[in-house]
Amino acid sequence: MTPGAEPRGAARPPGMLHVRFRAAGDTPVSAGEFEQLLRLLAQFTPMIEALPPDAALADVRGALRYFDRDAAGIAELVRLRALAWHGVRCTIGIAANPLLARMAAQEAAPGEIRVVPDDAEAVTAFLDRRPASALYGVGPATARALCAYGLDSVGRIAAAPPATLQRILGARTGRVVYERAHGIDPTPVTPNAAARSMGAEHRFAHDELDPARRRRALLSLADGLGARMRASGQVARALTLTVRYADRSTTTRTRRLDGPTAHGPALTEAAYALHAALGLQRARVRSVALRAEDLCRAELAARQLTFDPADEKAHRIEAAIDRARARFGTGVLGPAATLGGAGPTPLPPGTKPSGPGAGRP
Repeated sequence: MTPGAEPRGAARPPGMLHVRFRAAGDTPVSAGEFEQLLRLLAQFTPMIEALPPDAALADVRGALRYFDRDAAGIAELVRLRALAWHGVRCTIGIAANPLLARMAAQEAAPGEIRVVPDDAEAVTAFLDRRPASALYGVGPATARALCAYGLDSVGRIAAAPPATLQRILGARTGRVVYERAHGIDPTPVTPNAAARSMGAEHRFAHDELDPARRRRALLSLADGLGARMRASGQVARALTLTVRYADRSTTTRTRRLDGPTAHGPALTEAAYALHAALGLQRARVRSVALRAEDLCRAELAARQLTFDPADEKAHRIEAAIDRARARFGTGVLGPAATLGGAGPTPLPPGTKPSGPGAGRP
């Protein structure tokens, strides 16, 4: 055997980092800070997948020999530099694939580095007693379906026959959940640029049960994202919703837009549709985040022509609002439901107002 080479069958050191950034006071990092932190990660590896608004995946396996450190050593450098240079605290999960790294970061205390060894027994011990909802991609509805059959922990899901999971969840979802319960995730890190996406997050003061308040937060986020994209001359082709729950698990869903847009009402409608499709009911939601993805320059995007005067009027009003915000500040104008707690609750798309005076101007 070549000197220094690993013996055949030996476990390789984990090299996938899931990094979550938090500013002082446990507040979200700004978009500018997030881009600076991505550049910090790029000092160690080009294999970085930005996960706005506050996280990133980094594959550092190619950097281990260059820096003469294991992944935990590189993570410690990232943590120290982020704190010293930017005043940002990093929580980092390290594992052999994005699924385990993400779960390790979720289980870690703020500012902690947690490693899941690339060993079958260690992975099983890490996953075994965790609830079904801890698996990435298993939302409340899927978790309820599994719990109805007694599959309320990752260990029990892993012990179930694949055919059973496919009967409960469907062929594709059942197969994916079975693989993830065994710690298998072949998803590669896909390098992307921060400029290709733009995100914003709303953290509730308390775990939020009211879907109307969650829609109000989504309305505010969509309106703000649209304004930022129009100011930078960009449009989005897709929108991603991330919901974080009280147990720190998350659900992420993406929707392709009908066409490239930075129009606030179109983004709001897509955000509402993503939220409604989750079927959260009485879920305890800690935060919601929207990310405009696949951005491109507005002048290069084709726009569907319309003969609807209401649509043209909405765009003209939006342009006037943008001019007022540029002159007097971003808080001068906005959707009525976002201006203070006394505003009306936004209705889901397609819902008509009801009650006395509902049809009056």
